[in-house]
Amino acid sequence: MATIQEETRLPHRLDDVPGWFPVLDQTLFDWFLTRQEAAGMHGDLLEVGVYMGKSAIFTGRHRQPGEKYTVCDLFEGDAPDDANRAESVKSYSALTRRVFEENYRSFHDELPRVLQGPSSLVPGEVESGSCRFVHIDASHLYEHVRADIGAARDLLLPGGIVVLDDFRSEHTPGVSIATWEAVLNRGLRPVCLSTQKLYGTWDDPEQVQEELLAMAQERTDCHLSVQQAAGHRIIRLKSKKMPAPAFPLSRHAERAAESASRTPEPAAAPTPAPAAPPARAASRRGSRVRRVAIDVLPPVVTRAIRNARAARS
Repeated sequence: MATIQEETRLPHRLDDVPGWFPVLDQTLFDWFLTRQEAAGMHGDLLEVGVYMGKSAIFTGRHRQPGEKYTVCDLFEGDAPDDANRAESVKSYSALTRRVFEENYRSFHDELPRVLQGPSSLVPGEVESGSCRFVHIDASHLYEHVRADIGAARDLLLPGGIVVLDDFRSEHTPGVSIATWEAVLNRGLRPVCLSTQKLYGTWDDPEQVQEELLAMAQERTDCHLSVQQAAGHRIIRLKSKKMPAPAFPLSRHAERAAESASRTPEPAAAPTPAPAAPPARAASRRGSRVRRVAIDVLPPVVTRAIRNARAARS
């Protein structure tokens, strides 16, 4: 059972999980995966590079009965080469498998299959032609990204979607080169671009692009443009204050709500005693005035007052 400190740091909402998964990409993941499911498509899910689990948690909600979900990351393990080791130490030193699994279990009853190690493990562990959706967000080094893209091509089913993260960031030129090399020379067909990710397929993208255009044109919170490049139609999407798709709260939020509902209300403060009636208060004030008067008047007058009181009693 989690301690109080652990319960405090464990996520209550998806946004509490550290990571880079913008609202636009949440919307696109949801749209592509839901589209596949509505069409009756079944296939496994794969994420290469999970960090703290934000996008993996989101994708895991789309796992259908009978589908396998595999994630792969070095976590705190050894990198396969010096360049990858330096990259891991610089950017992902806080990442551990335990943190990922705790975050994932906050939202799901069952963990995905976890491969701890370099992405080169994936082709030997995931069946060829078995996946409908592959998200690649692991090493930013050209050689590794190129190999991950080749693995995705072999793993995807017809109609499957691959998502390549950081294809345009200035600090990840290796991803950019490997991505556009795959478009120009290895048969990858872009479906769309978000600010951060390229969504592609090795099949004809026309039908999925038409449906995506129709969806985007109906929204007022999404900037849309279409460009042609090297014989490819490329749809570019950008968020305009787009709301995040609905996502359930974690089990920790539910426990917190239950605990709050069981906490007794604080006892009511004691009711202050009522003030004395005005007449009685006035009477007390009159007595004090008379006592003072007796003390300060001449003795003759004081004796007369006392004699009068005695006569009344």
